[in-house]
Amino acid sequence: MQRTYMARPGEVEKKWYVLDAKGKSLGRLAVEAARLLRGKHKPQFTPHVDTGDHVIVINADKVILTGNKLQKKLYVRHTGYPGGLKTTKYATLMQEKPEFAVRKAIIGMLPHNRLGSAMAKKLKVYRGPEHPHQAQKPEAWPV
Repeated sequence: MQRTYMARPGEVEKKWYVLDAKGKSLGRLAVEAARLLRGKHKPQFTPHVDTGDHVIVINADKVILTGNKLQKKLYVRHTGYPGGLKTTKYATLMQEKPEFAVRKAIIGMLPHNRLGSAMAKKLKVYRGPEHPHQAQKPEAWPV
C-alpha cells in the first residue's frame, strides 16, 4: 500500500518571487500572492506545513480597484473602546498607505492561525518599483 507524501518543514526549498502590482486588480494580485505564500503551486504542498515561498510585491501604489470600490469600499477597525468604530474609504487608504491595503488583502486570504502568521512574515510589500532584496535573487512571477 502506498502512503501519501507529507512534506517536513526542513526539507522544503524556499524561493523568492517578485510580483509587479502595476495595473493589476487588487483581488487578483492577492490571490496569486497568497497562493505563492501558502505553497499551493508546488507538488509537495502539505496543508499543515509551511511549504510556501517568499513574496515581494512592488508598485503597490499602482494597483487598481475595479468598479466603484475606490469610493464605496471601507476599511473598518475598532479601537476596543465603546463607540470606537473607525472607518476609512479605500480612496484615502490607497493614497496614504497602499502597502497596507495590499498587505491586508493578501493576509486575509491566508489561514487565520499560527501557520498563517508564519506565512505572512514572508510577505514584503513596497510602494514603488525598488526593493532591498536583490541579494536573495528573486524571480519575476507573472500575475
